[in-house]
Amino acid sequence: MALPLLPLAVGFFGLGTGYFVYGGWEVSGYPSSSESLNKSLGEWGIWMPGFMQFITGVILWTYIALFRITPPNSIYMAAVAFTAYGVHWFALGLNKHYGGDIRVDGYMAIAFLWISIIGALVFYNVKDYPVGILFTLLALVYISDIPASLLVSKTWTRIKGGFHLITGVWLMYLTFASIVNFALGWTLPL
Repeated sequence: MALPLLPLAVGFFGLGTGYFVYGGWEVSGYPSSSESLNKSLGEWGIWMPGFMQFITGVILWTYIALFRITPPNSIYMAAVAFTAYGVHWFALGLNKHYGGDIRVDGYMAIAFLWISIIGALVFYNVKDYPVGILFTLLALVYISDIPASLLVSKTWTRIKGGFHLITGVWLMYLTFASIVNFALGWTLPL
């Protein structure tokens, strides 16, 4: 039985937007840090990468349950990742919105580095190289997030912002490929 339309583009687009919003600010430092900026960044983090990835994860879990999809299947890894990353962005967005201590994000980054490594392993193993590249880029985001957050380092924050922007560009490619492959019948690598 063929699976119905998977909502991958929604999750890719939400995360990509969040990475452009956060990465642009982290790299440029513009606008300058303020309470209103933190509230804006928090809202963007909650809704775009948070909600859009979470809802994608929930839909994937529904597919897994309804269509009795069992491992080994990369959709399982995608469901774990979209759900976990979505909730993670809810926490990041709320922390930013309310002016919480970002140092705890460094400890969170350790766990998300692991899920990024596992995702890369799974997707490279099933020869889904574009998504494997995404998880490799995510690993670089979290490797740089550990010192950026724990040390409250502007240099590491800019490096993390650079990885956010690079990953955001890749996520927009994945969004594009997901949409045109389904809507137009194209066969871009995805």
